[in-house]
Amino acid sequence: MPKNEIDTPIAAAPTTRVAIASLGAVGLKLAQVIDAGFEGYRLTAVSARDLDAAAERVASFRTPPKVLPVSALEEFADIVIECAPAEIFSDIAEPFLRAGKTVIALSAGAVLRNEHLIKIAADHGGRIIVPSGALLGLDAVAAAAQGKIESVRMITRKPVRGLLGAPHLETHGIEIKDITEPMKIFEGSAREAAVGFPANLNVAVALSLAGIGPDQTMLEIWADPALTRNNHQIQVVSDSACFSMQIENIPSENPKTGRITAQSVLAVLHKMKSPLQVGT
Repeated sequence: MPKNEIDTPIAAAPTTRVAIASLGAVGLKLAQVIDAGFEGYRLTAVSARDLDAAAERVASFRTPPKVLPVSALEEFADIVIECAPAEIFSDIAEPFLRAGKTVIALSAGAVLRNEHLIKIAADHGGRIIVPSGALLGLDAVAAAAQGKIESVRMITRKPVRGLLGAPHLETHGIEIKDITEPMKIFEGSAREAAVGFPANLNVAVALSLAGIGPDQTMLEIWADPALTRNNHQIQVVSDSACFSMQIENIPSENPKTGRITAQSVLAVLHKMKSPLQVGT
C-alpha cells in the first residue's frame, strides 16, 4: 500500500478544535505544529500561568488562538492537551470530561492523584488518553496484561539537572548538584515515584497503567552527572513473554522532558483520525 494512502486521514472527518493547557517546551511545540497545519485539527485556545506572556507567544501564529484561563477552555475546544503543572490537572480536565470530551494527559502521575476523574469520564462519555510520551513498548505491556504479568521493573537514569528540585530530594535532604558519580536516589513503586518526582516520572506511571498498576510496578531512579540524555530500561516477566527494552531520549528545552514527548502527542492525534491504525 502506498505511503500516502496509509497517512491520509479519513476525508469525511470534521475538523477537531484543540486547546492546549500550558505553553512550556512541549505545549508551545504542539501549538506551533498544529497552527502550521496538522490535518484534521485546528488550534482554537491556549492557556498558561502568565496569560500576557502566552498571548505574546502566539501573536505571530497564522491563526492566533484565544488565550484564556484554564476554566474557560472547554467552551472553545473538543480536545484539551494537558501540558501543565500536575497540581492544576483536575482544573483542566474536569470541565472537558463532564462535557463528554477528550483529555490528552501528559501529567500521568496526576491521573493517579485524581482517580475521581476516571469515574466522571465514564459517567459523561469523556475520555482520558495518556500518550506513550518518552517511553517505548507500552503496546507489548498492555498485551501482556491481558494474561498474567509477574513483574515490571523500570530503571531510569537522568542527567542531574533534569532532577533538581524534585520533592523527593528536598523532603529527604538528598543533594545531587555536585555529585561526580552515578547515585541512586529512589527505589520504590511507580505510585511513590509519581509523588516524589511529579515532573520527571510520568513515563513510569504510563507504564504502570498499561501493565500491573502503580503499586506493583517497581522503579529505580539514578542521577548520573555523565549523562546528557534520559535513559529508561524496562524489564517485564509475564506468562506470554519476557522482554526488556531501553530508550535514550534527547531532552527538550525543558531538561525534565524529552523531545519525543511532543511527537508522541502528535502521533495520538494522527491515530485518532487515520483510516489505518497500527499498534494495539
